[in-house]
Amino acid sequence: MTATTLMVQGTASDAGKSTLVAGLGRAWRRRGVAVAPFKPQNMALNSAVAADGGEIARAQAVQAQACGVEPTIDMSPVLIKPASDTDAQVIIHGRPVGDMSAAGYQAYKRTAMNAVLESHRRLRERFDRVLVEGAGSPAEINLRDNDIANMGFAEAADCPVLLVADIDKGGVFAQIVGTLELVSASERDRIIGFVINRFRGDIALLQPGLDWLEARTGKPVFGVLPYLQGLHLEAEDAISSEQRLTSDAPLNVQVPVLPRISNHTDLDALRLHPGVNLQWVGPGDEPGPADLIILPGSKNVRADLTWLRDNGWETRIRRHLRYGGKLLGICGGYQMLGRHVADPRGVEGQAGSTTGLGLLAMATELGEEKRLQNVTGELVAGGAVCGYRIHCGHTEGEALANPFLQLADGPDGAVSADGQIAGTYLHGLFDTATGCDALLAWAGLPAAGSAAQHDIREAELERLADAVEAAIDLDRLP
Repeated sequence: MTATTLMVQGTASDAGKSTLVAGLGRAWRRRGVAVAPFKPQNMALNSAVAADGGEIARAQAVQAQACGVEPTIDMSPVLIKPASDTDAQVIIHGRPVGDMSAAGYQAYKRTAMNAVLESHRRLRERFDRVLVEGAGSPAEINLRDNDIANMGFAEAADCPVLLVADIDKGGVFAQIVGTLELVSASERDRIIGFVINRFRGDIALLQPGLDWLEARTGKPVFGVLPYLQGLHLEAEDAISSEQRLTSDAPLNVQVPVLPRISNHTDLDALRLHPGVNLQWVGPGDEPGPADLIILPGSKNVRADLTWLRDNGWETRIRRHLRYGGKLLGICGGYQMLGRHVADPRGVEGQAGSTTGLGLLAMATELGEEKRLQNVTGELVAGGAVCGYRIHCGHTEGEALANPFLQLADGPDGAVSADGQIAGTYLHGLFDTATGCDALLAWAGLPAAGSAAQHDIREAELERLADAVEAAIDLDRLP
C-alpha cells in the first residue's frame, strides 16, 4: 500500500506551513494513522541529527515528533545552509555534497530533484500519509524554473495542494487570490482549497469574506485556525520578533545575533524559562548588564568572529568577565573562544586563519568532514544532558584537559580554571531539566526549576492539534 500525499503550500514565508503540517500530523496520529512529514527542499541554519545519522532541517525533526516517529534523512532530503549572501552548503540525504553559488545550485537541481523523489517514494512505502511542506510561496516567479520546493514537486508527485495564508499580517484575500493568479492553470487546479491562519476575533465578521472567496475561486475554505497566543515550536530559521521580548526575570542572558547564526533553537529553553531574561542583541542594540553571555553556533565562524570584533563584542566580553560574569560558547561560539580558527581548505569561505578571542588555551582547524552525532552524558559539575553535534573542525590544546562535559563517547568542551568561561560542541545543552538547572546555577540562578524541552514541545503540539481538529474537518481532506 502506498501513502496518500498532501502538500501544504503558503502564500508567503511564515504563513504557517510548518505549524499546519505539525498540527495535522499530530491530529492524524491521534487517529492511529501512520503519518510522516516531508519537505523537499529547506533553506535553514537550524538543523538536527536524524535517527539514521544524517543532518536534516530542525522543522522536520519537530514535525516527526508531532507524528510520533523518529526523524530520518528522507523527511528532509535537501537542506541548504547559507554561508554567505551568495554561497551555501548543499546537503543531500543528510550529507554535504559541497558549497554552491545560487547559479551553481540551479544547475544542480535536476540531481537534487532525483534525491527528493527517491525520498518521497521511500516514505510512501512506509506510511499511510505523507504531509509535505512547501517553501516560501509558489508564486515566486523568478524561482519557477526547475522548482523542486513547491509546485515543481507537486506536479512531479501528482499530489493535491492545500494553501495556507496568514490573516494576522493583513490582506489575506489578496494573498490567496494573487497566488492563484500567478500560478499556472494546472497548478491552480491542483490547489484543493485554503486554510486561514492566525485569526483573532469574531468568526462571524469574517464569514462574508470567506463566502466571497469561495465564490470567487470555486474552492473551499477548509478551516480558520485561531491565533494561538504564545505558541512555541522551534523556529525553522529566523529569530522571530517574539524571541526579542524581555522580562523582569532575575538572570540576564545576552546573545549576539551573528550574521550566520545557526541552531539558535539551542536557547529556546532559556527564552521560555521564567527565571531568565534572554536578550538577543543585534547591530545597534545597546545591551545592559548581563550575568551570562552566550556565543551561539555559526555557519561561518571566522566571518562571524570578525563581525563580533567590528561590533564591539570583544571589548564588551572582556569587561563582562572583569566584573565576574559568565561566558559560554556553543559549537562555533566555542571555537571562537580559542587562540585562532584556521580554515586552510576554505570550508566556510576564503581559506585562511583568524585570531580568536584567546580566552581558552586551544585552537581549531576546520575540516571538510562534518561530525554528526546524537549524544548523551553529564556536565562535569553534575547534571544530565542530551543533544547533538553538528560541526566541522578539530579543536585541541591545553584547555581540553579540563572538559566541560563527560559524554558517552568521551569528554567534550573546556572550562577555564576559574570557572567563568566554558565551551562545548553540544547543541541542545539546555534541553534537559537537570542540565538546564545545573547550567543556570553555574550562571547564578540556583533552584531554577527547569522543564524538559521535549515535554514543553509535547504540550504545545497537543494544544496545536486541539486547534486543528476544532477548526478543520479532517475527513474533508484527501
